[in-house]
Amino acid sequence: MARILVIGGGTGGTATALALHKAGFDVEVHEAHPDSAEDLGAFLTLASNGMRALAQIDATAAVTAIGFPLRSMRLLDATGAEVTKGPLGEAEDPLLRFRCLRRGDLNSALQKEASRRGVPVRHGVRLASVEEGPDSVTARFTDGSSATGDLLIGADGLNSTVRKATAPDTRPVYAAQRVFYGITRDARPSGEEEQFTMVRCSEAAFGYTVSPDGETYWFARVTDDPLTAEELTRGGWRDPLVSLLRRDTGPAADIVAATTGPEDVLVTNATEISPGAPWRSARTLLVGDAAHAASPATGQGASMALEDAVVLAKSLRDTPDTDTGLALYEALRRPRVEHNTVVSGSLSRGGRGGTVPRPREEDLPRLLDWDTAVSG
Repeated sequence: MARILVIGGGTGGTATALALHKAGFDVEVHEAHPDSAEDLGAFLTLASNGMRALAQIDATAAVTAIGFPLRSMRLLDATGAEVTKGPLGEAEDPLLRFRCLRRGDLNSALQKEASRRGVPVRHGVRLASVEEGPDSVTARFTDGSSATGDLLIGADGLNSTVRKATAPDTRPVYAAQRVFYGITRDARPSGEEEQFTMVRCSEAAFGYTVSPDGETYWFARVTDDPLTAEELTRGGWRDPLVSLLRRDTGPAADIVAATTGPEDVLVTNATEISPGAPWRSARTLLVGDAAHAASPATGQGASMALEDAVVLAKSLRDTPDTDTGLALYEALRRPRVEHNTVVSGSLSRGGRGGTVPRPREEDLPRLLDWDTAVSG
């Protein structure tokens, strides 16, 4: 039984551990944050493909116990008038409905599920370096501890320490937009239950949904220069964003204005990793945002990481050795995730960007199906 180290206990890392454990591997998770992991992004949406992946690792119940489902989407123009609406994803299947939830809650739920199954999750251990040898790989942490295994999975996000150690020339690049997030109980926008609303503002792409408890979850993507590290942490972004959105008469400005408190409006730079970046070396592999971060325009980051988890576990399970398994995994995943990166980046840049072939969506259910062997 191969021993596999997973660096990063967020959505992708913990799901990868769950999938590898189900496939029969000895796996442990090492997370830098002292609790369930940093709550960056405030909330996220899992699409039907992400929910399908969760079902294959028997984690549906753990996730549907939190958050709320989304069955439909509508589009409003800048005045608030409805342009179109329709079902969202595979809305008719309760297991595959989109789900909106707080990022920290998702991390916590998956980590609790991992612990319940006997997968060790170590908190508060920050990776310092990776040492690869002919027969093993060792992770050394800043507290002086270390762990050795047969394979190391870097699931430590956009600013991955594993990637800096194994592919130091790969750096995330700015994808043309600032992204604002918030949650408020004081807004009462229109919309049906279990519906996500997109607003085509003149100065932003804006989206929101309302939870069964009356919380409005919202985001705004604004094309502008990247923010500096100091600007990202200083706060005070609500009023400038409200002023920008007030140029329209739709609901966006009122929703943001109702988001009160010094830390209730978060902002980040939309960032991506260019297609073609290396994912693996002799005994390490990058997954999720560490390997193929995309701008948030398609809303597929977490779902792609969940797909990674299932396909990786199956690839290692169904091939005779680790190198063959990793090569198969990369061949299966690159077309899909890099298509998402390019499409999402093009949306963030107002339609400007390259193109890559679109993988066949109809192949995904079979690829993710746990009981179906993968092949090249």
